[in-house]
Amino acid sequence: MDANEIRQKFLDFQVKKGHKVIQPAPLVLENDPTTLFTGSGMQPLLPYLLGKQHKDGTRLTDSQPSLRLQDIEDVGDPRHTTVFEMLGNWSLGDYFKEEQIRNFFEFLTKEIGLDPNKIYVTCFIGNEKYGIPKDTEAAEIWQKVFKESGIDAKIADIGSASDGDKRGIKEGEHIFFYDDHENWWSRGGGCDSTPIGDPCGPDSEVFYDFGEDKQDVEKYGLAHPASDGARFMEIGNQVFMQYRRAEDGSFVELEKKNVDFGGGLERIAAASINSFDVFKVSLLKPIIDKLEEISGKSYDNNTDEMRVIADHIRGAYLLASQGLVPSNKAHGYAMRRLLRRAILRALDLGISSNFLAEIVPIVAENYADLPDSILTHREDALRVMLKEENAFRQTLNKGIKELHKMGDSLNGNDIFKLQDTYGFPFELSVEECFREGIKLSENYREEFEAALKEQRERSQTASKGMFKGGLEDHGEQTVKYHTATHLLLAALQKIVSPDICQKGSNITAERVRFDFNVDHKLTDEEIAAVENQVNEWIAADLPVMFDEYDKAYARDTLKAHGQFWDKYPDVLKVYTIGDFDNPISREVCGGPHVEHTGVLGKFVIKKEESSAAGIRRIKAVLE
Repeated sequence: MDANEIRQKFLDFQVKKGHKVIQPAPLVLENDPTTLFTGSGMQPLLPYLLGKQHKDGTRLTDSQPSLRLQDIEDVGDPRHTTVFEMLGNWSLGDYFKEEQIRNFFEFLTKEIGLDPNKIYVTCFIGNEKYGIPKDTEAAEIWQKVFKESGIDAKIADIGSASDGDKRGIKEGEHIFFYDDHENWWSRGGGCDSTPIGDPCGPDSEVFYDFGEDKQDVEKYGLAHPASDGARFMEIGNQVFMQYRRAEDGSFVELEKKNVDFGGGLERIAAASINSFDVFKVSLLKPIIDKLEEISGKSYDNNTDEMRVIADHIRGAYLLASQGLVPSNKAHGYAMRRLLRRAILRALDLGISSNFLAEIVPIVAENYADLPDSILTHREDALRVMLKEENAFRQTLNKGIKELHKMGDSLNGNDIFKLQDTYGFPFELSVEECFREGIKLSENYREEFEAALKEQRERSQTASKGMFKGGLEDHGEQTVKYHTATHLLLAALQKIVSPDICQKGSNITAERVRFDFNVDHKLTDEEIAAVENQVNEWIAADLPVMFDEYDKAYARDTLKAHGQFWDKYPDVLKVYTIGDFDNPISREVCGGPHVEHTGVLGKFVIKKEESSAAGIRRIKAVLE
């Protein structure tokens, strides 16, 4: 059974169960500035899970293409992809645990034909701190459905994943209780991180067992469903939204409880062919087969390269088919990164000429069943991708020419210059030197790293100057609040409106007061999303760096945020938070700031109110 068949079977099955099929959202959400891409099946449904009425009723289903670039460095193993398709169904105050668990088990075993003996599930063990009980209801339902298939499913209390790595599983166990790091859903993570006012609840994940021989005990510990090993793979998650976090931090039961189910299409397809390698399913294997043909090399001996290429071209195709073009900003930058990483890995396979013309039509055929409502520019995708391939290969060719101009002996500083000035990657410089017999200095790698480090340190040097714009003093806590204010502005621009500017601030060692332009009172959802976004950036422990630039360069090239360009000096200081090439925040500012966001603590918005006509005010603290 290929992935397209499974997708259709799922939708047909859900329709039989009373669900209405809704159109998937595009990867780039027009009305959701909180994220670059649709990263889950439930993301477009969030307003309805928060209480808004859906025009198609209380039982919904779809198959949602999704993209998560945070997984990009993990691509190359058997199960991580940046692009995936999420099968979803939702109950908005309709059915709850029993019907959901029974339906999904029936779909897996009857419709897809999975062996119920290879299905393992997890439930929430409870949280004494908040008085949230153990989800014995879900576990007992699972026991019943297993028993109806002739399986006496035993229950095990595991707790944390690390506990499971030491304990493993015992004979007959199919149902496992884990803590809120594994089996609690909220937009913030575990119970402690659940945003005030948000719906949340326990979840029950479903895993497929690929066999004891797939577990690397020395590396990952004993096998259990939440292990990092390859034996078990999650194929679906059922979130039971039965709580809301109250203003005092406690959790109260919702009157109308929701179900949010998501199952990875590629992973269910992998289970259906009993392969722990998702790159062998029908949405990916034809790409691998063509790469083997073009390169003359085998997948078994070049798995990392071929997996990265197959995944990244697939993602770039979906973005191009929605009208995006490669660029150095936001969505376009992500698309360019996917394509260039794929081209570099193709070079590793010895594919030195253009190859997208042979790969993209295969991807297009794989996604022929997706609706035109989201793939609005299918006919342009190949042309857009070929243009980027040609441009990048010219960049690489220029880098090779510059390398040869440097002579017959290079050091790490030379290689750094090639990367910094011409975008020619370190690995390709080294490979070209070996290929052409160009001598490399003995410590070329250390020299390159030192040059790279020196560049970073120039940007990250802490400011020693005084900042007069709204700070009470420049003590440690006030400096933290100042940095948090930059994150707050960036979050408001991302979530509420990109046109938001700072209209005033007052920062002390106890709190920040921040005024900004907007034409409406922020909704509870917007406030929660802004607060959550700031805390995500704090948790990511992003670097905070600064440098001095000519005013025109800061404004026109760096696109730094500033309000008084006519009054700024010719040379000014610009603070950047996050990756320099794709920053979270970049503002003209005199400082001072912390050196990394992880020291700030928890950001909490205490109040949002009117300050003047068209101006709102936020008061917030760091806890």
